[in-house]
Amino acid sequence: HKASNLYVCAVRPSPRSRTQTIEKMLSRLMSSSIRSLDRECNCTVRLLDDSEYTCTIQRDAKGQYLFDLICHHLNLLEKDYFGIRYVDPDKQRHWLEFTKSIAKQMKSQPPFTMCLRVKFYPPDPAALKEEITRYLVFLQVKRDLYHGRLLCKTSDAALLAAYILQAEIGDHDPGKHPEGYSSKFQFFPKHSEKLERRIADIHKTELIGQSPETSELNFLQKAQMLETYGVDPHPCKDVSGNPAFLAFTPFGFTVLQGNRRIHFLKWEEVTKLKFEAKTFHIYANQKEKIILTYFAPTPEACKHLWKCGVENQAFYKLEKSSQVRTVSSSNLFFKGSRFRYSGKVAKEVMEQSAKIKRDPPEIHRSEFLKLQDPFQASCPTPTPWLPPTSLESLRDSAHSTPVRSVSHGDSFMSSRGHMVDGSEASTSGVISDEAYSPSDSVLPTPVAEHGMEMPLARHLNGAPCSIDEEKDSEAGASKEGQGVDLTSGRRALRMVRSRPSPPSDVEELNKFILSVLRLFLVTIGLLFALLLLLIMLTESDLDIAFLRDIRKTPEFQQFHFEYFCPLRRWFACKLRWMGGFLISK
Repeated sequence: HKASNLYVCAVRPSPRSRTQTIEKMLSRLMSSSIRSLDRECNCTVRLLDDSEYTCTIQRDAKGQYLFDLICHHLNLLEKDYFGIRYVDPDKQRHWLEFTKSIAKQMKSQPPFTMCLRVKFYPPDPAALKEEITRYLVFLQVKRDLYHGRLLCKTSDAALLAAYILQAEIGDHDPGKHPEGYSSKFQFFPKHSEKLERRIADIHKTELIGQSPETSELNFLQKAQMLETYGVDPHPCKDVSGNPAFLAFTPFGFTVLQGNRRIHFLKWEEVTKLKFEAKTFHIYANQKEKIILTYFAPTPEACKHLWKCGVENQAFYKLEKSSQVRTVSSSNLFFKGSRFRYSGKVAKEVMEQSAKIKRDPPEIHRSEFLKLQDPFQASCPTPTPWLPPTSLESLRDSAHSTPVRSVSHGDSFMSSRGHMVDGSEASTSGVISDEAYSPSDSVLPTPVAEHGMEMPLARHLNGAPCSIDEEKDSEAGASKEGQGVDLTSGRRALRMVRSRPSPPSDVEELNKFILSVLRLFLVTIGLLFALLLLLIMLTESDLDIAFLRDIRKTPEFQQFHFEYFCPLRRWFACKLRWMGGFLISK
């Protein structure tokens, strides 16, 4: 009985100890909750209709988790055409990688701000299975039209704007739509009264009875025929220092310069994309091997350009995602950036879309941006991109002299991908008379900070509402326009502008010698490392037949007693001396 009493007293905690235990448990719970709060962060994603989706994610959450949340919010199944874009603290744009942590990619403190955009434009928008997907693509292309990434002739601009008008307000109603009603809508940053009347005439007469989905589809089919459909321009310079814009489209790689498409390479013709620091190389096979070289503003911009090219080529060119391979930006034996596209390819996306069987989801179409909207009123006045009458003065068909390839090409690709002889004139190489300068609207990369000179003339559709327009993370900067008409001077400059020249033989020889020297140094380093490893193994106590045979050779015994043992004693003496010195201190 006494023993049992003693046992009970030993295990029963006192009131004070119970209080301490409860306090410890509460402190642990509080600390764990604080740690969990530290692991969470807020994220805001601006959607294509300018609405915002805000959520809380774990710090170790990957990009795929956030993308799936957004697609579930939009009820979107054909999601492989879309991506999430963000801008780092250096104003360099990036596509969020779905296989990596969001927090590690952002390089900034939360809350994170990103935007949903079309990453891979569908080659045929009519082939999309669901209307919700076509509507989101329509919003993206409409945004491209407004911000100068989609260029077109005056007649095409009027028709595209009329399609937008029909999709937004339906059939013309004289009671609701008085004279000049088309000027209340912001199709472009600035346009003439004559163009507004043309837009209204098409809307009144040619588009009667079209439903919003039909107008949106007609808009996409018309935009699909334009040369700059799907263009996300990357500003660069050619080997002569002339500004150029590189872009990847559903049909291939294109180069725009002076508002002319001077190069077009089908994805089947592009064999390799490579970059070194600011230098970007495109290798292709047409009638002969072609190497195009351009220079990006920064190494980060060049790497982003390379990644975009690798992803677009894999998406549009390959038959299956199992064919995707990890690509490297450098040559063999040398360390460089490695990247692998993770996702489905276009053919697989179409096959998967054909299997979708569900009732069409409800689409909440957003009201189009009007000049009287509070959002527009809060933005600064757009910088004029053209004089009021300049848009009407654009030629519907222009001729240009073909530009030679950087690598001795004697012809260039037309808009349909056919070769045009160098002695003939081409109408497809010219987009308009105005210089292609989408950076006046939204800078894809921080060009201004790095001294890249942009064309003085404004392009067809490009001027921003403000930097604020891309709160959705497309870093932008307004540029003050030049009021002087420089058309004649620009034409003269095009005539005297020297075409890009191929790298000289001396430069090619220097690159070859440098590559051989690097290979030699790497080989010597590997042999030295293997020699050290062999010495360590033979001097160890490993009892292996191969090592025993080496130890019995006269050469090894001579090396062991004449070199290795004295060197080991010298190192041991130095270590003992250093140990005694440190102890004395």
